[in-house]
Amino acid sequence: MIEISPEAWQAIALSAKVSCVATVLSLPLAILTGFALARWRFIGREVLNGIVHLPLILPPVVTGYVLLLAFGRQGPIGGFLYQTFGVTLAFNWTGAALAAAIMAFPLMARAIRLAVEAVDPKLEEAAMTLGASPLWVFGTVTLPLILPGILAGAVLGFAKAIGEFGATITFVSNIPGQTQTLPSAIYTFLQIPGGENDALVLVLIAVAIAMTALLISEWLARYVAKRISSA
Repeated sequence: MIEISPEAWQAIALSAKVSCVATVLSLPLAILTGFALARWRFIGREVLNGIVHLPLILPPVVTGYVLLLAFGRQGPIGGFLYQTFGVTLAFNWTGAALAAAIMAFPLMARAIRLAVEAVDPKLEEAAMTLGASPLWVFGTVTLPLILPGILAGAVLGFAKAIGEFGATITFVSNIPGQTQTLPSAIYTFLQIPGGENDALVLVLIAVAIAMTALLISEWLARYVAKRISSA
């Protein structure tokens, strides 16, 4: 029987905490960004699209280093947060959540953008001709139609946050019980004698989470396509 060590449980619990916080905090901005890229036409739209997808292109270590420069105690944002509110992100689990949110954000925004683009604008225009405000149209027409896409983006974002390694370890290091997430724990267990069992358990858990997220995302994508086509 495979046993899970306390250190492995700590990494699993911390990864779940970090991923939940990262997903919840970045989801509203992902909805706004996905909607803006799908429907609005403005100067700098392509630049925004490039910035949104930049974390997917850059090496994760580069993203982590940029976060360290900006949000470290000596950085412009991190220094302000520490001196004003006493908040420290670097080498803290909150920093791991920030890194995970940034790395997961492109997947969330893209899934939501595709869902918005699949909605027929005529449905929204029809509601507006009846006197509904743009905000009311979004809440009563657009949002229900893109909700499966939002959920799919959230699921993919959560899975990406669970598996984030490069940016996290660069920004918050690999401190057991504080910043050691599931991928960091796998890396650590593989470096010590006798750690293969714990590493294998965590690998299986990571694979299960990733496969579950992909299956849910695919099901939601088919559901939203079927729902919109019948609207």
